[in-house]
Amino acid sequence: MTKPLNIGLIGYGFMGRTHSNAYRQVSKFFDLEYQPVLKACCARNEEKIKEFAENWGWESYETDWRKLIARDDIDAIDIGSPNNTHYEMALAAAEAGKMILCEKPLAMDVAQAEAMTAAVEKAGVANMVWYNYRRVPAITLAHQLVKEGRIGRPFHYRATYLQDWTIAEDVPQGGATLWRLDAAVAGSGVTGDLLAHSIDTAIWLNGPITSVSAATETFVKERMHQDTGEMQPVSIDDACMFLARFENGSMGTFESSRYARGRKNFNTFEMNGEDGSVFFDLEDPQILQFFEYANPTTGKKVEDHLTGWRRIHVTNFEHPYMDRWWVPGCTIGYEHTFTNALSDFLKGLETGEPAQPTFRDALQTQKVCDAVLESARERIWIDIN
Repeated sequence: MTKPLNIGLIGYGFMGRTHSNAYRQVSKFFDLEYQPVLKACCARNEEKIKEFAENWGWESYETDWRKLIARDDIDAIDIGSPNNTHYEMALAAAEAGKMILCEKPLAMDVAQAEAMTAAVEKAGVANMVWYNYRRVPAITLAHQLVKEGRIGRPFHYRATYLQDWTIAEDVPQGGATLWRLDAAVAGSGVTGDLLAHSIDTAIWLNGPITSVSAATETFVKERMHQDTGEMQPVSIDDACMFLARFENGSMGTFESSRYARGRKNFNTFEMNGEDGSVFFDLEDPQILQFFEYANPTTGKKVEDHLTGWRRIHVTNFEHPYMDRWWVPGCTIGYEHTFTNALSDFLKGLETGEPAQPTFRDALQTQKVCDAVLESARERIWIDIN
């Protein structure tokens, strides 16, 4: 017997679309006790949110997020609005006893993230942060290989996240479409927007990061603000690179930029261990590259004439999530990662085992992001508690 779960979504932009699609699709592909109901969506612009609701099949809409949270017919609040709104909305939703799904990064800074985490844990409400790349089947398979001991003792972790969409100096900052370039709304630039994904994946695969040393750069110092039409200083980081040490003794390098000409969403990681390595590139998402040096069960080294990088096409039914989608050889895309994440959240409601990353998990990523920005300002190594 299924149970309806009434969803209240805040935001109608890029993430509003991906989340709406997941709510519509998840019950068609996953066998779940809880069935999402697109009860209400919310945004300030009535004309746009009405159009959004009609297009995606939301039953109703609100223009005040406080009214949405106060509604008795809403079970879960999905925060898909800009970063500077997460804190107040999450606290209000927790106080109202609503489940919360929140876009990344969790907050503007660690202080907000700690308060949000404390609020959801005090209220005892289910919560999850939409770090959707964990649900790319190839990345989930990499996690499985690490847990199976196929990498062995980790030595190195390196990640890149490169784009090129802000190179032109006449790209404005701020407003409804370019708020990611406005520090007052986004909190930071590539660190919170892109490297937060890389950090979350790294922690999931390789464990806690204990210290960082970082450098950032803002290449275009002034941009016109889209709301005012006036030139204003740019206070986000256009590029960031940092060194990291992990609790397990391995070393890491992270690099992100929106000024990498030709790179659209180049999100990669490589992990090297004593017994093997894995490599992933989001622009080739159905492939996980794996190098096996020694068998984790026998400890026996792979024969020399059989060594080499292996390209695993992650579409078999035996691969994570793929038994719910198409036949082997047929790939899935970006939008499916949100459906996979939502299925895990709903399954967690059934089993009582919370879907990760929770607010507490995302708090750790926030701590690393803050430490990276502090290190870049002070030009020193920063330890992370």
